[in-house]
Amino acid sequence: MSLLPRKKSSSLLTRLFFATDLHASERAFRKFINAAKFYNATVLVLGGDVVGKLVVPILRVGNGKYRATFGDQTHHVETQAELKKMQELLGMMGFYFCVMEEEEFRALSHNGNAIQKLFHDLARERLTQWIEFAEARLKETGTKCFVMGGNDDALDILQVLYDSPSDFMIPCEDRVVTLDSQHTMISLGYSMPTPWHTPREISDDALGRKIDALVKQVPDVSRCIFNLHDPPKDSSLDLCAMVEEGDPPRYILKGGQPVMHGAGSQSVRRALETYQPLASLHGHIHESPGVIRIGKTLCVNPGSEYSEGILRGVILILQDGKLRGHQLTAG
Repeated sequence: MSLLPRKKSSSLLTRLFFATDLHASERAFRKFINAAKFYNATVLVLGGDVVGKLVVPILRVGNGKYRATFGDQTHHVETQAELKKMQELLGMMGFYFCVMEEEEFRALSHNGNAIQKLFHDLARERLTQWIEFAEARLKETGTKCFVMGGNDDALDILQVLYDSPSDFMIPCEDRVVTLDSQHTMISLGYSMPTPWHTPREISDDALGRKIDALVKQVPDVSRCIFNLHDPPKDSSLDLCAMVEEGDPPRYILKGGQPVMHGAGSQSVRRALETYQPLASLHGHIHESPGVIRIGKTLCVNPGSEYSEGILRGVILILQDGKLRGHQLTAG
């Protein structure tokens, strides 16, 4: 047995912070960017589903008063200060909003194309604001943020990431990116088909082909992070209530309780079993946070509570092609 001290590595640690499924929540996104300084992260990774769910009209009702309906309640405000507070609440919940006259609202409510255009315009506007915020904050730390879309994110909205070049908020989808001198990452935000028919759904086989095509570009898969929005099938990271098709889709109940199942991707699971990357990062299923291993690969879904303004994430410590540690976070 040698009594010589173990040689210390000369390479620096990379602290990667990952969060996903923020769905336009202003508070969750600001916490995410500020995590660079809070957790001393050298790399940020923002997983898919950056776009919100809906637009809330804020109606002028005269005499400086407004009303808006959300959360199954009608809210009335009577001052500009109350209006600002309501707008901040909507932003935290991930809703877009637009102040308008009642006549404008009535005309809009009968025009599906106009509603869709308003939603996309507001989504692009918020994403542009996020890029500007990230650019200003991350300059202080030099931390780079890699970001991709998810199945809920329409391509014309994601185009903002490419049309607004940033040194710090960098689109990474369908690419191999360098995290540091020792580690790379591949990213895909598509999901398998869902009952909600979201903008970016493909078959499980097609998802597998996309993963395989990306892996072929990776110099050393054992030192690679897989950033895949869909979690692996039957992994506990994909456990959710079963839903049947409909308008709207409905939960399937048995004995008055939702029927649970693994909604993840078999192709993602196969890729992890076959390629054994250093770690894999997932989202999509908000209610199934956790950490598991598939073979040697550490697989993480931090979950999402974006509508409460809570940021769930995970820190990975990388060095010399090894995963030195990990920690789930919430705050």
